[in-house]
Amino acid sequence: MKKLGMLLLLTASAAWSQSGPNGMRTEATTPDGTIQTSVGFPIERVLTPTYADIYCAGFISRQTLPDANYVAGGLQTPQTTKYANGEVVYLMGAGYSAGAQYEIIRALRDVNEYETFPGQRKLLKATGQPYEVVGRVRVIDTRHKTAVAQVEYSCDPINPGDTAIPFAEKAMVPFHAPTRFDRFLPPSGKVSGRIVMGKDFDTELGTGRALYFNVGANQGVKVGDYFRAVRSYETDLKDPVDSLSFQATLSEDTQKKQPSFDPGMFQKGNGPVIHVRDLPRRAVAEIVVIGTTPTTATGMIVFSVEDVHVGDGVELDEQTQ
Repeated sequence: MKKLGMLLLLTASAAWSQSGPNGMRTEATTPDGTIQTSVGFPIERVLTPTYADIYCAGFISRQTLPDANYVAGGLQTPQTTKYANGEVVYLMGAGYSAGAQYEIIRALRDVNEYETFPGQRKLLKATGQPYEVVGRVRVIDTRHKTAVAQVEYSCDPINPGDTAIPFAEKAMVPFHAPTRFDRFLPPSGKVSGRIVMGKDFDTELGTGRALYFNVGANQGVKVGDYFRAVRSYETDLKDPVDSLSFQATLSEDTQKKQPSFDPGMFQKGNGPVIHVRDLPRRAVAEIVVIGTTPTTATGMIVFSVEDVHVGDGVELDEQTQ
């Protein structure tokens, strides 16, 4: 009986060593000999985008959208300048008809003009004009020069001057089962681009946040595709803040041979030279595409192991399709 009890205990211990607290395996070996641990291959529990995530994400368009139709005010103008669900707004322009739905969008500008990475403003200008999606309205009546509409859905308060464009239904992203996230997968040669901007001009983003990158439908990108956000250590080296860490001491004072990063970069040691470019590229997050234009895509971070930075690379992740 004691031997049986000991055998059961050892079996349970072995099972626990390969499983996480929720019963998920944290270690496995693939046919090619790769050991999948929870460090290099964490379990990716993919967040499913909601209606608000899809319809409020915004986009970047290389083609400037017409702005002849726009919000002129509301029922309590000029005392009220911001409008939300259920409120009445007036639309200027032509072509309105009772029952028609319009998406309210806003062309954006970055009042800070801060560059997250060198060349960001130039790249963003080449990518297109950023737009925020503010909400959706339905026309309930028309007059000689003005249409009367009611706000059916608002992402942010609607302001006078916001543009009205015909509303179109968007594709929803289905649920995705948990999978393994390969943090050190080498470049695949698939469709790749760069994150040029974050929603609300955020520069560091986490799970659930929207962002925009510079590849789109022309490159075969479609809603529901997954992209891996990746970053090299050379990118850290070029960052004015992150690069400071390369100046820190790498070793203990008692080490006979002191290592250093790339010869002559900051400090010189008498030991091994670590070339930053030779360190593996690391994946930091999984992004699902929730909208596309011919040349851009809107994505949402559905899983992350560290902050995503504007300027990080993105690469089509066919393992998650």
